[in-house]
Amino acid sequence: MTARRSGLLFVVSAPSGAGKTTLLTSLLKEFPDLTYSVSATTRAPRQGEVDGRDYHFLSEEEFLRLRDTGHFAEWAEVHGSYYGTPMRPVVDLLSAGKDVLFDIDVAGADQLRRVFREATYVFILPPSRAELIRRLGARGTESPQALSRRLRNAAGEIAQAGRYDYLVVNDDLPRAADHLRAIYLAARSRPALAPGLVEDLLAQFD
Repeated sequence: MTARRSGLLFVVSAPSGAGKTTLLTSLLKEFPDLTYSVSATTRAPRQGEVDGRDYHFLSEEEFLRLRDTGHFAEWAEVHGSYYGTPMRPVVDLLSAGKDVLFDIDVAGADQLRRVFREATYVFILPPSRAELIRRLGARGTESPQALSRRLRNAAGEIAQAGRYDYLVVNDDLPRAADHLRAIYLAARSRPALAPGLVEDLLAQFD
């Protein structure tokens, strides 16, 4: 069978502290052909983050200039900083049959729905508000004011979870990782991503 497979847009959102980064790291480790979409941001790098690998770190002036030229497939202001996904690399990867992983907030996911028709959307939920507070507090980087703001934002983001194709509750990390893995594998098998596959097979029966 020689039909060429189309790339999958795999979009994952979650409130801060839900454990999304850990789950996505596990998924990327298991599926090295899954390509992480590197976003641009105006926030300062956190410890261990590398420019070009984790994010493209831009000044606010440069980000807004690129935004106004249509450089981003989606962009949003979150927690006082700008985030955006460069369009061209995503289109090129999908055209080459590569799967692209998006780690974006609900506003960014909403914009992507208007740009890319074929995509799979997954929302990672914390098991409870109390556990979310515990995880955010364990970081040791949140002031009381920042923690309060993140909790307010979390409530607003969780309210949008019903718009996603799948929900994953991260109450047990191995189980949540298995759940996310299963969703990814199922999404890869959608007929829309394998144009010509059935036709090529049927041609062998002629």
